[in-house]
Amino acid sequence: QVQLVESGGGLVQAGGSLRLSCVASARLFSIASVNWYRQAPGKQRESVAAITSGHSTGYADSVKGRFTISRDNAKNTVYLQMNSLKPEDTAVYYCNARIIGTDYWGQGTQVTVSS
Repeated sequence: QVQLVESGGGLVQAGGSLRLSCVASARLFSIASVNWYRQAPGKQRESVAAITSGHSTGYADSVKGRFTISRDNAKNTVYLQMNSLKPEDTAVYYCNARIIGTDYWGQGTQVTVSS
């Protein structure tokens, strides 16, 4: 069983920055593909950034150029650096890791961007 713990959320003004962290309990995390998802009230959960075990990355158009996903396998951690935040980025952010065909989710961290 793999546990994921997100942290780093909070309240920030528009234009500000936050860095989210997702720490995994298992060394197998190094071979995982990891996605950051977000879910705003009344909306479906959406993927905003992804990183493979080989460090290839991908982003949703809505965050491209503002968010950066990275990983430190020595620390079993994936980060999401969020810059130039907008009120529409307000959501609960979830970390998802796919390891050998199984999906694992964290509990989520709230990000609120005030205008």
